[in-house]
This record gives sequence, structure tokens and C-alpha cells, in this order.
Amino acid sequence: MISTSSPQPPTFKQRLTILFNSSLTGYLMVLIAGACWATSGIFITYISESSNVTAIALAFWRDITSFMVLFCGGLLFNPKKLRVRRADLPWLGGMGVSLGTFHVFWNLGVMLNGAAVTTVQQAAMPAIVVVVAWFIWQESLTWRKIMAVILTFAGTVLVSGMVEMNGSNLSTGGLLIGFGVPISYAGWSLFGKKLRTDYDVLVVLTYAFLFAWITLLPVQLFTVQPFPVPPVTFLYFAGLIFIATMGGFVSYTFGLGRMPASVASIVAMSEIAFVAMFAYVLLDEQMSLTQIIGTILVVGGVVIIFRRKRRKNNVLPPSP
Repeated sequence: MISTSSPQPPTFKQRLTILFNSSLTGYLMVLIAGACWATSGIFITYISESSNVTAIALAFWRDITSFMVLFCGGLLFNPKKLRVRRADLPWLGGMGVSLGTFHVFWNLGVMLNGAAVTTVQQAAMPAIVVVVAWFIWQESLTWRKIMAVILTFAGTVLVSGMVEMNGSNLSTGGLLIGFGVPISYAGWSLFGKKLRTDYDVLVVLTYAFLFAWITLLPVQLFTVQPFPVPPVTFLYFAGLIFIATMGGFVSYTFGLGRMPASVASIVAMSEIAFVAMFAYVLLDEQMSLTQIIGTILVVGGVVIIFRRKRRKNNVLPPSP
């Protein structure tokens, strides 16, 4: 006898599992990452105002503290997961070195050219990731991605205020060093995408920050260290670690496991819009009309790349 009963609808738990492993969750996590990263400037401003720490020293202590937090958490909750295959160490090292050199290039770029120029150079990152991901992983190169890259880059130029500069602060050496900003930024995104297929988020980041602080270690020999610092600085530093760093990198790496690297890199540029909003609300920095238009363009670039996919074959399998 043939049963005529209709298929049972998915249970609540099954619906949650599908949602958890969908690209929609990936978009949301990368947006959260952008919001978390946007707070780093606020915490760094508070830290620099309350102590004499240099940018390079702060990057080093940020990376080594993040590694210790992740490593201790791994030992406490699941030490077996910290084991990785020897063949994957070059990929993990590449991600960590990219992260560490990004901090170095970023700090040097800000020192030589200022934050505005360096921010614009950073915005070239999505274009690099889109092209490399298309070449290596055959990720699609659609008009949505091309338009999103153009909009986010144009918006970043306007938000940074670079168009209002007279160019007197620009140096050839600083601009050349600044090319390392988007390249190293794109590097850890691409390495992270490769590793997320085999390892848990926290494992990837533990090794990434390990190699990052090792990369920055030699530079500390020529950098004045900040100690001692006022007690309030440790409070700001805790916010930099747990909100801007842990919240940002964990969310972004998690999202990488559920969406193409090229898309994640574009959505991550929402950080620029969050920075402008936080600076206005928390730091009482006034936004010009040009910066408002730039923020709208960045948001437009992020929105145009978003397209919820409803077909079954677009629900990604669960990442480790």
C-alpha cells in the first residue's frame, strides 16, 4: 500500500541548523565583524591619550594578548582541537604573517601619510580578494561584485576626507609602503578561507595570532615600550582585545566558512560606515556632506552584494 501522507515539515531544531549553516548567517557575522573592528579606533584613541604607547608596540601587545586568550581558551575547553596537520602549518603561518605585517604596514602608513590615505589604500583589499579568489577558487566574477568594489572604494575615499586634502602630507615612500596595506589585508582573508574548510574558527585564529606576534617581535627591539601605564589604560586595552579584536576576527572568520572570500571581503568594508557612525555618536566628530555621501556609497556597495539565495544547493554545509 502506497502512503499518501505528505512529508513532515522540518522541526525547529532543523530550521535552526539550516539557518546557522546558511550564507545569510555568514553575511550577518561579517557585518558584526565590521562593527567590532570599527570600535578599534575608539579604543586606540583612548589608549594613546592615557599612555605613551607607540602604534607598533600596541599592535604587538594586541596580537600576543589575543593569542594568549585564544590559546588558554583552547586548552581549557578542547585541547585536542589545537592539534593541526603539519602540512597546514605553512597556510597558518601565511595567515599569521599576513595579519602581523598588515598591522605593521597600517601603522607605518598612518605615521607617514595619515589615516585618510591609509584608509583609502585599505579599501583596495576587496578588489585583490575578488581577483585572486576568482583565479584560485573559480569564485564567480559578477557585475554585482564589480559594482560593490567600485562603490565601497569610492565611498571610502569620500569618508576618509582625502578629497579635501591638499596633498602636502603625501610622501612617495609612504605611498609605496602603503601598498602593503591592502595586500597583507587580503592575504589573511585568503589564507583564512582555505583553512576554514578544515579547522574550527578558534583554532585558525589561535595560530594566526601566534605567527602574527612572532612577526612583530623583532620590531619591538627598536620600539619604546609603554610600561608602566595608568590602570585605566588596561580597561581600554581590554575593550580593544575582547570587542574590537576577538569580536571582529572571530565573527569574520566564522563568516568566511559560510560565504565566498570575495563576498566576505566586500561586506567587511561596512567597517568604514560603522567607523563614521561611531566617530559621530561617541567621539562627537562632525561629518561633512562629502563624508555622509561616502558613507551612503559604502552601505550601497555592501547592500548590492547581498542577495539571499533560497535554493537548496545554496545552503552551505556546516563548517568545523
